[in-house]
Amino acid sequence: MRLTQDPIQVLLVFAKEDSQSDGFWWACDRAGYRCNIARTPESALECFLDKHHEIIVIDHRKTRYFDAEAVCRSIRATNPSEHTVILAVVSHISDDCEEASVLPLLHAGFNRRFMENSSIIACYNELIQIEHGEVRSQFKLRACNSVFTALDHCHEAIEITSDDHVIQYVNPAFERMMGYHKGELLGKELADLPKSDKNRADLLDTINTCIKKGKIHRIHRDSGDNSQTEPHSFRYKSRRKESIDVKSISSRSSDAPSLQNRRYPSMARIHSMTIEAPITKVINIINAAQENSPVTVAEALDRVLEILRTTELYSPQLGTKDEDPHTSDLVGGLMTDGLRRLSGNEYVFTKNVHQSHSHLAMPVTINDVPPSIAQLLDNEESWDFNIFELEAVTHKRPLVYLGLKVFSRFGVCEFLNCTETTLRAWLQVIEANYHSSNAYHNSTHAADVLHATAFFLGKERVKGSLDQLDEVAALIAATVHDVDHPGRTNSFLCNAGSELAVLYNDTAVLESHHTALAFQLTVKDTKCNIFKNIDRNHYRTLRQAIIDMVLATEMTKHFEHVNKFVNSINKPMAAEIEGSDCECNPTGKNFPENQILIKRMMIKCADVANPCRPLDLCIEWAGRISEEYFAQTDEEKRQGLPVVMPVFDRNTCSIPKSQISFIDYFITDMFDAWDAFAHLPALMQHLADNYKHWKTLDDLKCKSLRLPSDP
Repeated sequence: MRLTQDPIQVLLVFAKEDSQSDGFWWACDRAGYRCNIARTPESALECFLDKHHEIIVIDHRKTRYFDAEAVCRSIRATNPSEHTVILAVVSHISDDCEEASVLPLLHAGFNRRFMENSSIIACYNELIQIEHGEVRSQFKLRACNSVFTALDHCHEAIEITSDDHVIQYVNPAFERMMGYHKGELLGKELADLPKSDKNRADLLDTINTCIKKGKIHRIHRDSGDNSQTEPHSFRYKSRRKESIDVKSISSRSSDAPSLQNRRYPSMARIHSMTIEAPITKVINIINAAQENSPVTVAEALDRVLEILRTTELYSPQLGTKDEDPHTSDLVGGLMTDGLRRLSGNEYVFTKNVHQSHSHLAMPVTINDVPPSIAQLLDNEESWDFNIFELEAVTHKRPLVYLGLKVFSRFGVCEFLNCTETTLRAWLQVIEANYHSSNAYHNSTHAADVLHATAFFLGKERVKGSLDQLDEVAALIAATVHDVDHPGRTNSFLCNAGSELAVLYNDTAVLESHHTALAFQLTVKDTKCNIFKNIDRNHYRTLRQAIIDMVLATEMTKHFEHVNKFVNSINKPMAAEIEGSDCECNPTGKNFPENQILIKRMMIKCADVANPCRPLDLCIEWAGRISEEYFAQTDEEKRQGLPVVMPVFDRNTCSIPKSQISFIDYFITDMFDAWDAFAHLPALMQHLADNYKHWKTLDDLKCKSLRLPSDP
């Protein structure tokens, strides 16, 4: 039976707000439930009678404010509570106490007991289990009651049979037509009923006549959850549908295929599936090729199959011989989500969602900025634009001013149908939620990534491959891609058991938070909601593109994104250009998959473009990211957490070595691929010059950003 259902309604009955009530509140929010909180027995009963909640959570811990069992009994005394699950939250049992019986709770009307646990995941799991158990069962029962009430009042004869054609239900109209009472029909087959005045010889002819007129229906109940209606006559023309209904496969007709003949072996079913993953098709092709291949080829294909059956097809494996510790630590820190927590210490994540921004002055319009800022912004289309000068002159608020200029140049307000005032307010709120105390992941980094993204969007091949919606999505994604970054890596948050790591299951923790918070900040206040005037479908498409791009900045899938770009964009483009006299645009606008890969590659390159900036900017960024990693290592040692990147010890680290490792492992191949597509000779020259700078320092055993003799 396929049923639709409104969001689950949950009522929390807690006299005072505490971590336990907060746990259930956020668990409801995560599960998509509608939640109400009542503080008194009277308000709880009033709220329940108004909303008819499916789940009620009552605080049964020792409290002087109300009697939890009395509250439960008062709710149970109402008719709607028949379909409600009531959960009692009880205190932890000390080691020297014997566990109390649940019978008093059951007698009071509770369905379940929940041992006090303020973890959002524990509360979430409890609510989900209740939904998938008692709530859904109650929902189906209510639906069935409604269905049978409707069937009882139906004027047409209806019969429900089992898969053996044994009668399970008949409605009053069927009883009248057959001349039998329900008790005489249930559990029997129609053909087995004794002939009598009630069951005339011509009854089947009468039934078939009624079927042809659409006056009688048989519902055959198979062994699954789905129900289907079938006529007594296996082939008839429906007066309402005006189409031919074919016979049911559950029929006992001699020409109907048996159920046994319709079953396939499990492997045959898998290989005959119409929905098949591409990797499965590849493996099937290789398996077929092995059958007629020489032994050496078959063995090589076996090795290919072993590789293809792994889950991490795009993640390279570091060698174990002569491994550079800088490369190992850097890659390990960026490419993993961290170890399981080994300490009881918690990293408390800063929440800025409800931060007030009233103390921030409203930025002026783009046509009326101070001369010193306007002069700098005149050069913002150049790759050599100095973001640190803008940081200084705007008092660490470069994102608002650069955002106004860039968004104006790309016509973002016109596309979103929003005013410049709304855009200014949005940029202000987003920038306020970056942490200026971070050495690297602050609003200056966001402005730098926005600048790089805008620069890439100006390149001919990029511009020719993307629509305006893609451009707007890319600029917004660059602006918000690190909002509320704590200055710590995903691995750190997972090891510390942070609230966000728990919320996002240790998977793309920061990137998931950046996107979620960005949309929360945007839509919570109409004054800064830049999406409020666009069409719903455009908003959905734009939102999906922004989310996809921000999640692409997560480094564990770095090589997957780069390799997909090379295989799907670079190689076909090179082949097409090689066979053509003109450099046309081989990506085209007719391939959404290619547009997605281009946008991912673009924001990834913008996010880590520091080694491709002019040398002075590259050195400044290297110092800032190193300081942030040093601070993380310091905190890991203080809290007794696993040290994710041991080489980033401020007393021993070689910054040149870390930069060389980063460029070798992450940057060179990615920018080679991006340059082949977007044509970026100036960036590649900066990259070569910067690499030479770091190699010179390393050869001289210098661990700092510059030689001591340099200014």
